[in-house]
Amino acid sequence: MRKTSGALAAFLALAAVVMYLTATPASAAAIRIMPLGDSITGSPGCWRALLWNKLQSTGYTDIDFVGTLPPQGCGVAHDGDNEGHGGYLATNVANQNLLPGWLSATRPDVVMMHFGTNDVWSNIPPATILGAFTTLVNQMRASNPAMKILVAKIIPMNPSSCAECGQRTVTFNNAIPAWASSTSTAQSPITVVDQWTGFNTASDTYDGVHPNAAGDQKMSDKWYPALVNALSGVTPTPTVTPTVTPTVTPTTSGGCTATYRNAGQWQGGFQGEVTVKNTGTAPMSGWTVRWTFANGQQVTQIWGGTLSASGANVTVRNESWNGSLAPGASTTFGFLASYNGTNTAPSPTCS
Repeated sequence: MRKTSGALAAFLALAAVVMYLTATPASAAAIRIMPLGDSITGSPGCWRALLWNKLQSTGYTDIDFVGTLPPQGCGVAHDGDNEGHGGYLATNVANQNLLPGWLSATRPDVVMMHFGTNDVWSNIPPATILGAFTTLVNQMRASNPAMKILVAKIIPMNPSSCAECGQRTVTFNNAIPAWASSTSTAQSPITVVDQWTGFNTASDTYDGVHPNAAGDQKMSDKWYPALVNALSGVTPTPTVTPTVTPTVTPTTSGGCTATYRNAGQWQGGFQGEVTVKNTGTAPMSGWTVRWTFANGQQVTQIWGGTLSASGANVTVRNESWNGSLAPGASTTFGFLASYNGTNTAPSPTCS
């Protein structure tokens, strides 16, 4: 009788374990958040570090900041992945169809977009910029039909070289709410985050455009409630582990290095990035990067550089805005390319 009772007890214990394991749900995937914009977001964009750590300290730990660009310092530990491309115009990103590759590589659930500063500086009409915004939103929704999108009224501008930029910023920001209202949907809502009100270019920027420490804090504080609200009800998309080629050891030539990184790969295509660094002791006024593809890969789009290609041989030269590099300084250009079967990483040289 004791043996029977012992066997029964063991059976019931085992059954309880099986039921527990069966009933316990798998942990949910982290919600992926893409900070998207220009240098205010990415160079170094330390408001992201403040925002990340505030989210962590208030219980929002199951999140993942995503982007094809790496962190750029800020002096505190944080998830620094981002899509803040210094010098970029929203209109160019839309016209050159750059966003789909970034989305494919990172698969965000939420996008935080502070974009348009360089467009306003370039005196592009608000309607044209917002038309580009519509293109970007449509691409986001093609990537994820339930994308939650936060769009900023951009911070004020008062650069010494553009007396008109302050009023242009006001005009552009005033047009954003109506655009957002007409473009927002129940499945993929657009939330306007007012980064303009309360921001002072004299005390909150170091050059009339880019935020200083006080400005970073203000931006983080403005993003936080809107992002927390967007996180509620978000169902993370399943994580797909891409096949990624390891970073190639940089090749040095004449005081500059070119380091290649495969930022993401999918069936038939991939996104590459090359970081150019001045390793010499004198300033550089321009750079040229060259490599040869081994497997018939072909570049289809490029940003941050000027492309010329002949068969497998690729040459990329600097743009007008990123050719000057002080000793120790670096810049990054990226590209989308196709491949068929094998995708051996190139070994770029820099001169």
